[in-house]
Amino acid sequence: MAESQNGNDHRVSLLSQSLATVSVRDLWHRYDGSAGPWTLRGIDLELAAGELVGLLGPSGCGKTTLLRLIAGFERPLQGSVHLQQRPVAGNGHWLPPERRGIGMVFQDYALFPHLTAWQNACFGLRPGQDDSRAAWLLELLGLKGLDQRYPHQLSGGQKQRLALARALAPAPKLVLLDEPFSNLDVEVRLRLRSELSSVLQVCGATGLIVTHDPGEALAICDRVAVMRDGELHQCATPRDLVDSPASPFVGRFVLQGNLLPLDGPMHCLIGSLENAGAQPPADPGADAELLLVDPAVIQLHDDPQGEACVMGREFLGQAWQYRVQQGTCDLRVNAPLSLDLPRGTRCRLAFQPGADVILFPQGIRLRATDPCGAAGVPAARPTPPA
Repeated sequence: MAESQNGNDHRVSLLSQSLATVSVRDLWHRYDGSAGPWTLRGIDLELAAGELVGLLGPSGCGKTTLLRLIAGFERPLQGSVHLQQRPVAGNGHWLPPERRGIGMVFQDYALFPHLTAWQNACFGLRPGQDDSRAAWLLELLGLKGLDQRYPHQLSGGQKQRLALARALAPAPKLVLLDEPFSNLDVEVRLRLRSELSSVLQVCGATGLIVTHDPGEALAICDRVAVMRDGELHQCATPRDLVDSPASPFVGRFVLQGNLLPLDGPMHCLIGSLENAGAQPPADPGADAELLLVDPAVIQLHDDPQGEACVMGREFLGQAWQYRVQQGTCDLRVNAPLSLDLPRGTRCRLAFQPGADVILFPQGIRLRATDPCGAAGVPAARPTPPA
Protein backbone atom coordinates (compact mmCIF):
# COMPACT_ATOMS: atom_id res chain seq x y z
CA MET A 1 0.00 0.00 0.00
CA ALA A 2 1.20 3.45 -0.84
CA GLU A 3 2.76 5.64 1.83
CA SER A 4 2.84 9.42 1.99
CA GLN A 5 5.71 11.42 0.55
CA ASN A 6 7.32 12.04 3.95
CA GLY A 7 7.33 8.32 4.75
CA ASN A 8 4.43 8.32 7.21
CA ASP A 9 1.98 5.45 6.87
CA HIS A 10 -1.56 6.76 7.25
CA ARG A 11 -3.25 3.38 7.37
CA VAL A 12 -5.51 3.08 10.41
CA SER A 13 -6.23 0.02 12.51
CA LEU A 14 -9.89 -0.54 13.37
CA LEU A 15 -9.04 -2.45 16.56
CA SER A 16 -8.87 0.67 18.69
CA GLN A 17 -12.19 2.09 17.52
CA SER A 18 -15.43 1.82 19.49
CA LEU A 19 -17.92 -0.84 18.55
CA ALA A 20 -20.55 1.58 17.22
CA THR A 21 -19.53 4.46 14.97
CA VAL A 22 -23.14 5.57 14.39
CA SER A 23 -26.27 4.93 16.42
CA VAL A 24 -29.63 6.28 15.26
CA ARG A 25 -32.49 5.77 17.69
CA ASP A 26 -36.22 6.22 17.00
CA LEU A 27 -35.60 9.01 14.48
CA TRP A 28 -38.61 10.96 13.15
CA HIS A 29 -38.46 13.91 10.78
CA ARG A 30 -40.58 16.01 8.43
CA TYR A 31 -39.88 19.18 6.50
CA ASP A 32 -43.19 21.06 6.63
CA GLY A 33 -43.65 21.47 10.37
CA SER A 34 -46.51 19.77 12.18
CA ALA A 35 -48.77 19.79 9.10
CA GLY A 36 -46.53 17.90 6.69
CA PRO A 37 -46.20 14.15 6.20
CA TRP A 38 -43.41 12.30 7.99
CA THR A 39 -40.30 11.90 5.87
CA LEU A 40 -38.75 9.48 8.38
CA ARG A 41 -40.68 7.37 10.85
CA GLY A 42 -39.04 5.65 13.80
CA ILE A 43 -35.68 4.81 12.22
CA ASP A 44 -33.31 2.66 14.30
CA LEU A 45 -29.91 1.97 12.74
CA GLU A 46 -26.45 1.17 14.07
CA LEU A 47 -23.14 1.02 12.18
CA ALA A 48 -20.17 -0.87 13.61
CA ALA A 49 -16.65 0.45 13.11
CA GLY A 50 -15.29 -0.39 9.67
CA GLU A 51 -18.62 -1.38 8.12
CA LEU A 52 -19.87 -0.22 4.75
CA VAL A 53 -23.65 -0.03 5.02
CA GLY A 54 -25.95 0.77 2.12
CA LEU A 55 -29.15 2.82 2.35
CA LEU A 56 -31.32 1.36 -0.38
CA GLY A 57 -34.77 2.34 -1.54
CA PRO A 58 -36.81 4.09 -4.24
CA SER A 59 -36.66 7.83 -4.78
CA GLY A 60 -38.38 9.79 -2.03
CA CYS A 61 -38.14 7.08 0.62
CA GLY A 62 -36.01 9.21 2.99
CA LYS A 63 -32.48 7.96 2.30
CA THR A 64 -30.86 11.36 1.76
CA THR A 65 -32.85 12.88 4.63
CA LEU A 66 -31.39 10.29 6.99
CA LEU A 67 -27.92 11.09 5.68
CA ARG A 68 -28.49 14.82 6.27
CA LEU A 69 -29.67 14.20 9.83
CA ILE A 70 -26.57 12.17 10.63
CA ALA A 71 -24.34 14.83 9.03
CA GLY A 72 -26.07 17.62 10.97
CA PHE A 73 -27.59 19.48 8.01
CA GLU A 74 -31.05 18.92 9.56
CA ARG A 75 -32.30 18.70 13.13
CA PRO A 76 -34.49 15.68 13.96
CA LEU A 77 -37.96 16.39 15.32
CA GLN A 78 -37.79 13.26 17.48
CA GLY A 79 -35.16 10.68 18.34
CA SER A 80 -31.39 10.92 18.61
CA VAL A 81 -28.11 10.48 16.75
CA HIS A 82 -24.92 9.25 18.46
CA LEU A 83 -21.45 9.29 16.93
CA GLN A 84 -18.72 7.29 18.66
CA GLN A 85 -21.21 6.80 21.54
CA ARG A 86 -21.48 10.60 21.95
CA PRO A 87 -24.89 12.29 21.48
CA VAL A 88 -24.80 14.84 18.66
CA ALA A 89 -28.52 15.41 17.97
CA GLY A 90 -31.82 14.98 19.80
CA ASN A 91 -32.85 14.92 23.45
CA GLY A 92 -31.45 18.39 24.05
CA HIS A 93 -28.12 17.74 22.32
CA TRP A 94 -26.86 19.44 19.18
CA LEU A 95 -23.43 19.44 17.57
CA PRO A 96 -23.01 21.44 14.33
CA PRO A 97 -21.83 19.64 11.17
CA GLU A 98 -18.31 21.09 11.24
CA ARG A 99 -17.68 19.59 14.68
CA ARG A 100 -18.94 16.07 13.96
CA GLY A 101 -15.83 14.87 12.14
CA ILE A 102 -17.78 13.40 9.23
CA GLY A 103 -16.63 13.21 5.60
CA MET A 104 -19.17 13.81 2.83
CA VAL A 105 -19.09 12.63 -0.79
CA PHE A 106 -21.83 14.02 -3.01
CA GLN A 107 -23.42 12.84 -6.24
CA ASP A 108 -22.27 15.95 -8.14
CA TYR A 109 -18.72 15.89 -6.63
CA ALA A 110 -19.12 19.42 -5.12
CA LEU A 111 -15.50 20.31 -5.95
CA PHE A 112 -14.37 23.94 -5.99
CA PRO A 113 -13.75 24.83 -9.66
CA HIS A 114 -11.23 27.59 -8.86
CA LEU A 115 -9.04 25.30 -6.74
CA THR A 116 -6.54 22.72 -7.97
CA ALA A 117 -6.90 19.04 -7.16
CA TRP A 118 -4.33 19.48 -4.38
CA GLN A 119 -6.16 22.47 -2.91
CA ASN A 120 -9.47 20.63 -3.07
CA ALA A 121 -7.96 17.59 -1.32
CA CYS A 122 -6.61 19.80 1.48
CA PHE A 123 -9.71 21.96 1.84
CA GLY A 124 -11.04 20.24 4.97
CA LEU A 125 -7.74 20.35 6.86
CA ARG A 126 -7.32 22.75 9.75
CA PRO A 127 -4.69 25.51 9.46
CA GLY A 128 -1.31 24.00 10.20
CA GLN A 129 -2.59 20.41 10.00
CA ASP A 130 -0.24 17.87 8.39
CA ASP A 131 -1.09 17.62 4.69
CA SER A 132 0.88 14.43 4.07
CA ARG A 133 -2.31 12.41 4.42
CA ALA A 134 -3.81 14.30 1.47
CA ALA A 135 -0.77 13.42 -0.64
CA TRP A 136 -1.04 9.79 0.46
CA LEU A 137 -4.73 9.69 -0.48
CA LEU A 138 -4.12 11.18 -3.93
CA GLU A 139 -1.60 8.43 -4.57
CA LEU A 140 -3.83 5.75 -3.05
CA LEU A 141 -6.72 6.80 -5.29
CA GLY A 142 -4.68 6.92 -8.48
CA LEU A 143 -4.45 10.73 -8.73
CA LYS A 144 -0.69 11.08 -8.33
CA GLY A 145 0.66 13.64 -10.82
CA LEU A 146 -2.74 15.32 -11.23
CA ASP A 147 -2.53 17.52 -8.15
CA GLN A 148 -2.12 20.78 -10.12
CA ARG A 149 -5.03 20.17 -12.44
CA TYR A 150 -8.38 21.91 -11.97
CA PRO A 151 -11.65 19.97 -11.75
CA HIS A 152 -12.62 20.78 -15.35
CA GLN A 153 -9.39 19.08 -16.45
CA LEU A 154 -10.34 15.80 -14.75
CA SER A 155 -12.57 12.97 -15.94
CA GLY A 156 -15.74 12.04 -14.06
CA GLY A 157 -14.02 9.13 -12.34
CA GLN A 158 -11.06 11.30 -11.35
CA LYS A 159 -13.41 13.94 -9.93
CA GLN A 160 -15.16 11.36 -7.79
CA ARG A 161 -11.83 9.99 -6.56
CA LEU A 162 -10.80 13.54 -5.68
CA ALA A 163 -14.07 14.08 -3.80
CA LEU A 164 -13.37 10.91 -1.82
CA ALA A 165 -9.79 12.04 -1.10
CA ARG A 166 -11.09 15.38 0.18
CA ALA A 167 -13.61 13.63 2.46
CA LEU A 168 -10.96 11.29 3.89
CA ALA A 169 -8.10 13.78 4.26
CA PRO A 170 -9.12 15.02 7.76
CA ALA A 171 -9.19 11.35 8.91
CA PRO A 172 -12.92 11.11 9.74
CA LYS A 173 -14.30 8.05 11.49
CA LEU A 174 -17.42 8.20 9.30
CA VAL A 175 -17.89 8.94 5.59
CA LEU A 176 -21.37 9.59 4.15
CA LEU A 177 -21.78 9.03 0.40
CA ASP A 178 -24.91 10.23 -1.43
CA GLU A 179 -25.24 8.21 -4.66
CA PRO A 180 -21.57 8.88 -5.52
CA PHE A 181 -21.43 6.72 -8.65
CA SER A 182 -24.70 7.59 -10.39
CA ASN A 183 -23.13 10.14 -12.76
CA LEU A 184 -20.36 7.84 -13.97
CA ASP A 185 -20.28 5.54 -16.97
CA VAL A 186 -20.67 1.82 -16.37
CA GLU A 187 -17.01 0.79 -16.53
CA VAL A 188 -15.79 3.58 -14.23
CA ARG A 189 -18.69 3.03 -11.83
CA LEU A 190 -17.95 -0.68 -11.49
CA ARG A 191 -14.25 -0.04 -10.93
CA LEU A 192 -14.74 2.70 -8.33
CA ARG A 193 -17.39 0.90 -6.33
CA SER A 194 -15.23 -2.24 -6.17
CA GLU A 195 -12.42 -0.14 -4.66
CA LEU A 196 -14.54 1.78 -2.14
CA SER A 197 -14.65 -0.79 0.64
CA SER A 198 -10.88 -1.41 0.63
CA VAL A 199 -10.11 2.34 0.59
CA LEU A 200 -12.38 2.94 3.59
CA GLN A 201 -10.84 -0.01 5.41
CA VAL A 202 -7.30 1.23 4.82
CA CYS A 203 -8.32 4.66 6.11
CA GLY A 204 -10.07 3.23 9.18
CA ALA A 205 -13.40 4.79 8.22
CA THR A 206 -16.97 3.52 8.46
CA GLY A 207 -19.12 4.20 5.38
CA LEU A 208 -22.82 4.84 4.82
CA ILE A 209 -23.72 4.97 1.13
CA VAL A 210 -27.07 6.00 -0.37
CA THR A 211 -28.10 4.16 -3.52
CA HIS A 212 -31.26 3.23 -5.40
CA ASP A 213 -29.51 0.36 -7.22
CA PRO A 214 -30.09 -3.04 -5.51
CA GLY A 215 -27.27 -4.67 -7.48
CA GLU A 216 -24.79 -2.05 -6.31
CA ALA A 217 -25.84 -2.33 -2.66
CA LEU A 218 -25.69 -6.13 -2.62
CA ALA A 219 -22.35 -6.17 -4.44
CA ILE A 220 -20.27 -3.92 -2.17
CA CYS A 221 -21.98 -3.44 1.22
CA ASP A 222 -21.48 -5.43 4.41
CA ARG A 223 -25.11 -4.77 5.30
CA VAL A 224 -27.98 -3.14 3.45
CA ALA A 225 -30.76 -1.06 5.06
CA VAL A 226 -33.88 -1.17 2.87
CA MET A 227 -36.23 1.80 3.18
CA ARG A 228 -39.70 2.65 1.89
CA ASP A 229 -41.92 5.65 2.66
CA GLY A 230 -39.69 6.76 5.53
CA GLU A 231 -39.62 3.37 7.24
CA LEU A 232 -36.79 0.87 7.58
CA HIS A 233 -38.06 -2.51 6.39
CA GLN A 234 -34.92 -4.56 6.97
CA CYS A 235 -31.21 -4.14 7.66
CA ALA A 236 -29.23 -7.29 7.00
CA THR A 237 -26.32 -8.80 5.12
CA PRO A 238 -26.81 -9.30 1.37
CA ARG A 239 -27.05 -13.06 1.91
CA ASP A 240 -29.75 -12.67 4.57
CA LEU A 241 -31.73 -10.29 2.37
CA VAL A 242 -31.71 -12.87 -0.42
CA ASP A 243 -32.46 -15.86 1.83
CA SER A 244 -34.94 -14.23 4.22
CA PRO A 245 -36.53 -11.00 2.97
CA ALA A 246 -38.55 -9.44 5.78
CA SER A 247 -41.42 -8.13 3.66
CA PRO A 248 -42.94 -8.40 0.19
CA PHE A 249 -41.48 -4.99 -0.63
CA VAL A 250 -37.93 -6.18 0.16
CA GLY A 251 -38.42 -9.20 -2.07
CA ARG A 252 -39.88 -7.15 -4.89
CA PHE A 253 -37.50 -4.17 -4.81
CA VAL A 254 -34.22 -5.80 -3.76
CA LEU A 255 -34.55 -9.19 -5.42
CA GLN A 256 -36.77 -8.09 -8.34
CA GLY A 257 -39.08 -11.00 -7.54
CA ASN A 258 -42.71 -11.54 -8.54
CA LEU A 259 -45.53 -11.10 -6.04
CA LEU A 260 -48.52 -13.37 -6.62
CA PRO A 261 -51.71 -13.93 -4.64
CA LEU A 262 -52.90 -17.41 -3.73
CA ASP A 263 -55.99 -18.36 -5.74
CA GLY A 264 -56.79 -21.35 -3.58
CA PRO A 265 -55.38 -23.45 -0.74
CA MET A 266 -51.68 -23.94 -1.56
CA HIS A 267 -52.17 -22.93 -5.19
CA CYS A 268 -51.40 -19.93 -7.44
CA LEU A 269 -51.75 -19.27 -11.15
CA ILE A 270 -48.38 -20.94 -11.86
CA GLY A 271 -49.12 -24.19 -10.04
CA SER A 272 -49.60 -26.06 -6.77
CA LEU A 273 -47.45 -25.80 -3.67
CA GLU A 274 -46.59 -27.81 -0.59
CA ASN A 275 -44.90 -27.03 2.70
CA ALA A 276 -41.13 -27.00 2.20
CA GLY A 277 -40.04 -27.52 5.79
CA ALA A 278 -41.10 -28.04 9.37
CA GLN A 279 -42.99 -24.72 9.55
CA PRO A 280 -46.73 -24.82 10.15
CA PRO A 281 -48.77 -24.97 6.95
CA ALA A 282 -50.06 -21.78 5.39
CA ASP A 283 -53.45 -20.48 6.49
CA PRO A 284 -55.50 -19.86 3.35
CA GLY A 285 -57.71 -17.44 5.24
CA ALA A 286 -54.92 -15.06 6.30
CA ASP A 287 -55.12 -11.47 5.08
CA ALA A 288 -52.98 -10.16 2.24
CA GLU A 289 -51.21 -13.43 1.46
CA LEU A 290 -48.60 -13.00 -1.26
CA LEU A 291 -46.10 -15.36 -2.79
CA LEU A 292 -42.59 -14.10 -3.61
CA VAL A 293 -41.49 -15.97 -6.75
CA ASP A 294 -38.03 -15.68 -8.29
CA PRO A 295 -38.17 -15.08 -12.09
CA ALA A 296 -35.61 -17.89 -12.47
CA VAL A 297 -37.92 -20.60 -11.02
CA ILE A 298 -40.69 -20.13 -13.59
CA GLN A 299 -40.82 -22.11 -16.82
CA LEU A 300 -42.25 -20.56 -19.97
CA HIS A 301 -43.85 -22.85 -22.59
CA ASP A 302 -45.05 -21.78 -26.02
CA ASP A 303 -48.76 -22.75 -26.07
CA PRO A 304 -51.35 -21.26 -28.49
CA GLN A 305 -54.05 -22.20 -25.98
CA GLY A 306 -52.17 -20.80 -22.99
CA GLU A 307 -53.69 -18.22 -20.66
CA ALA A 308 -50.50 -16.12 -20.48
CA CYS A 309 -49.18 -13.70 -23.09
CA VAL A 310 -45.67 -12.33 -23.75
CA MET A 311 -45.83 -8.54 -23.41
CA GLY A 312 -42.11 -7.80 -23.90
CA ARG A 313 -38.59 -8.97 -23.13
CA GLU A 314 -35.13 -7.72 -22.21
CA PHE A 315 -31.76 -9.18 -23.20
CA LEU A 316 -29.71 -9.98 -20.08
CA GLY A 317 -26.61 -11.27 -21.84
CA GLN A 318 -26.92 -14.92 -20.84
CA ALA A 319 -30.72 -15.11 -20.85
CA TRP A 320 -33.95 -13.34 -21.75
CA GLN A 321 -36.16 -11.76 -19.14
CA TYR A 322 -39.71 -11.92 -20.41
CA ARG A 323 -42.58 -9.77 -19.20
CA VAL A 324 -45.60 -12.03 -19.18
CA GLN A 325 -49.18 -11.16 -18.34
CA GLN A 326 -51.72 -13.65 -17.08
CA GLY A 327 -55.01 -12.24 -15.88
CA THR A 328 -54.22 -9.20 -13.75
CA CYS A 329 -50.67 -10.35 -12.93
CA ASP A 330 -47.63 -8.93 -14.71
CA LEU A 331 -44.70 -11.31 -14.19
CA ARG A 332 -40.97 -11.39 -14.87
CA VAL A 333 -39.72 -14.73 -16.21
CA ASN A 334 -36.09 -15.61 -16.98
CA ALA A 335 -35.61 -17.97 -19.90
CA PRO A 336 -32.66 -19.31 -21.95
CA LEU A 337 -31.70 -17.54 -25.15
CA SER A 338 -32.78 -20.59 -27.12
CA LEU A 339 -36.41 -19.77 -26.23
CA ASP A 340 -37.13 -17.00 -28.71
CA LEU A 341 -40.73 -15.82 -28.25
CA PRO A 342 -41.86 -12.55 -29.84
CA ARG A 343 -44.28 -10.14 -28.23
CA GLY A 344 -47.87 -11.33 -28.39
CA THR A 345 -47.04 -15.06 -28.14
CA ARG A 346 -49.56 -17.08 -26.12
CA CYS A 347 -47.81 -19.25 -23.55
CA ARG A 348 -48.20 -21.35 -20.44
CA LEU A 349 -46.40 -20.92 -17.11
CA ALA A 350 -45.18 -23.63 -14.74
CA PHE A 351 -42.81 -23.92 -11.81
CA GLN A 352 -39.33 -25.35 -12.23
CA PRO A 353 -39.17 -28.77 -10.50
CA GLY A 354 -38.53 -28.27 -6.79
CA ALA A 355 -38.88 -24.47 -6.98
CA ASP A 356 -38.98 -22.65 -3.63
CA VAL A 357 -41.18 -19.62 -2.99
CA ILE A 358 -41.83 -17.54 0.14
CA LEU A 359 -45.31 -16.91 1.50
CA PHE A 360 -46.00 -13.58 3.22
CA PRO A 361 -46.98 -12.46 5.81
CA GLN A 362 -46.04 -15.80 7.39
CA GLY A 363 -42.53 -15.71 5.92
CA ILE A 364 -42.46 -19.46 5.35
CA ARG A 365 -41.05 -21.34 2.39
CA LEU A 366 -43.26 -23.41 0.13
CA ARG A 367 -42.14 -25.80 -2.59
CA ALA A 368 -43.71 -26.38 -5.98
CA THR A 369 -45.30 -29.80 -6.26
CA ASP A 370 -44.40 -32.21 -9.04
CA PRO A 371 -46.40 -30.98 -12.06
CA CYS A 372 -46.98 -34.55 -13.26
CA GLY A 373 -48.23 -35.63 -9.87
CA ALA A 374 -50.42 -32.54 -9.62
CA ALA A 375 -52.07 -33.46 -12.92
CA GLY A 376 -52.82 -36.96 -11.71
CA VAL A 377 -50.07 -38.59 -13.76
CA PRO A 378 -47.56 -40.63 -11.77
CA ALA A 379 -44.16 -39.03 -11.88
CA ALA A 380 -41.26 -41.14 -13.11
CA ARG A 381 -39.09 -42.39 -10.25
CA PRO A 382 -35.58 -43.86 -10.47
CA THR A 383 -35.45 -47.62 -10.24
CA PRO A 384 -33.76 -48.72 -7.00
CA PRO A 385 -30.61 -50.80 -7.39
CA ALA A 386 -31.02 -54.56 -7.23
